[in-house]
Amino acid sequence: MDNLDQLVSDARAAFAEAADGTALEQAKARFLGKNGLITGQLKALAALAPERKRERGAEVNTAKAAIEAALAARRESLREAELAVQLKADALDVTLPGRGTVSGGLHPVSRTLERIERLFQSIGFVAVDGPEIETDWHNFTALNMPENHPARSMHDTFFLEGQQNALLRTHTSPVQIRAMLAHVERYRGSDSLPDLRIIAPGRVYRVDSDATHSPMFHQVEGLWVGEGVSFADLKGVVADFLRRFFETEDLQVRFRPSFFPFTEPSAEIDVAFVGGGLDGRWLEVAGCGMVHPNVLRFGGIDSERYTGFAFGFGPDRLTMLRYGVDDLRLFFEGDLRFLSQFR
Repeated sequence: MDNLDQLVSDARAAFAEAADGTALEQAKARFLGKNGLITGQLKALAALAPERKRERGAEVNTAKAAIEAALAARRESLREAELAVQLKADALDVTLPGRGTVSGGLHPVSRTLERIERLFQSIGFVAVDGPEIETDWHNFTALNMPENHPARSMHDTFFLEGQQNALLRTHTSPVQIRAMLAHVERYRGSDSLPDLRIIAPGRVYRVDSDATHSPMFHQVEGLWVGEGVSFADLKGVVADFLRRFFETEDLQVRFRPSFFPFTEPSAEIDVAFVGGGLDGRWLEVAGCGMVHPNVLRFGGIDSERYTGFAFGFGPDRLTMLRYGVDDLRLFFEGDLRFLSQFR
């Protein structure tokens, strides 16, 4: 029995020295493996007399049970030690400030669109909408750009496969045509037409992409049609809007002669901030002009009796100026680090 007691003592010592699971399994094999010391003791029973074999077998089984108990205890001890290390590594520092719930916010371009709508609605303009998938007639022909007109080359766009003359609109001007036709239909039979004052905000599409252009961008176009509407009215409305939009009277507004097929005369609108971040440099922000008589006729309006003006702003450009952003693509890349600044 003494050698079995020593065997149990040696096994407990070996298990205690095992620093990890691998070392413990090696120690187990030394005592309980196929060629282990306990297994050797069991094999030796065959040479003993029957009475002695029964007595010795009980002693060996007692020693084996003690070794297995020591092995199980050491395994549990190692498991608890590993768990303690893992818990320490994954510990949550409850003294740190909580992450909290991040609130969302409007996209900066959406903010600008809402601001533009409010400012024009305050002077009697109504915001109207139209389809983004347009017909060739509404997008080009009715706006004084017949087939093969050279101005169409400035409006490279996306045509829909399998749908004749269907395309993604290149501007929100088709809404003006739809609004004029609806206005005429509404007052059909009347001696005169009330003034039509609308703005048409929305997404438009062109095959263009760089730091200041995007294949998808936004426009807000405006239209005022009535008796006696003049270019002086156009200048007053646009200049007043720009000064209110940028919340400064130190804003110079310039109307520079230009060409658009749907207006005549036409002008580009430039602004310069006196003493501002642009250092007095002129920057183009819109186009405008008196509605071409052909466009009025396509809209069902008597061009001999009524006149009108139209203008078109790029809200994306206005947003860049208002917030000091120098690359248009940042607005549409979906980087929350950038967009979260405008919450």
